[in-house]
Amino acid sequence: MSSGLMAYVWEGLGVTLMLTVFGALLGLVFAFIAGLARSSDRKIVRGAAMVYTELFRGFPSLVLLFALIFIVPQFGYQLNTLFAGVLALALNIGAYAAEVVRGAVKSVPPGQIEAAVALNFTPMQRLRKVILPQAIVAMIPPFSNNLIELLKATSLVSLVYISDLTFAAQLIRASTGETTLVFLGLLVGYGLIALVLTTIMRLLERVAARSLGRTVPKGLFAGKQEVAA
Repeated sequence: MSSGLMAYVWEGLGVTLMLTVFGALLGLVFAFIAGLARSSDRKIVRGAAMVYTELFRGFPSLVLLFALIFIVPQFGYQLNTLFAGVLALALNIGAYAAEVVRGAVKSVPPGQIEAAVALNFTPMQRLRKVILPQAIVAMIPPFSNNLIELLKATSLVSLVYISDLTFAAQLIRASTGETTLVFLGLLVGYGLIALVLTTIMRLLERVAARSLGRTVPKGLFAGKQEVAA
């Protein structure tokens, strides 16, 4: 492959990683806001969070992307194409991850929360010192699945001519006429990125579990567990 075609690949890889990282970070913000709001005592707050999660889980990412790029400008707001891609992915994945946050928060034993109340912890102290440290450990495995789904969804941005990895593959296919090798390479590329992301999330899970003195299973069929130091 010529250096010119390889430049397409590296540029596309950079855009794909940028969409994944920034989409995940922004989606995490949406997820925590909506997930914690779903556990609020106020009906209005719970209702607003529920509307967000149900609405954006129902919207296909591609339709949301088209809306941000082609409909929003009609109201006088022109979004940067790359930012629109990040926002569309983040809104969608954040809605799914919000349910992960809500479930993890609900899984914290009520007795520990009652103990924090007995110690006169403020609601923010209970959240920061008791609830979140335990809930985050439970969140990481499903967050890993959400992250891989986000990575796969980044390929949709090629349809609005954002030069991601899929768009680069299409350019190379058009230039060389080769289809099989190009798309096999694309499959391998996404697979390797997913493997790296999964490994990083697994390491984060172990670090988080060790901070609470918990054990982390080495694998589905492992006979032993890794004991937290």
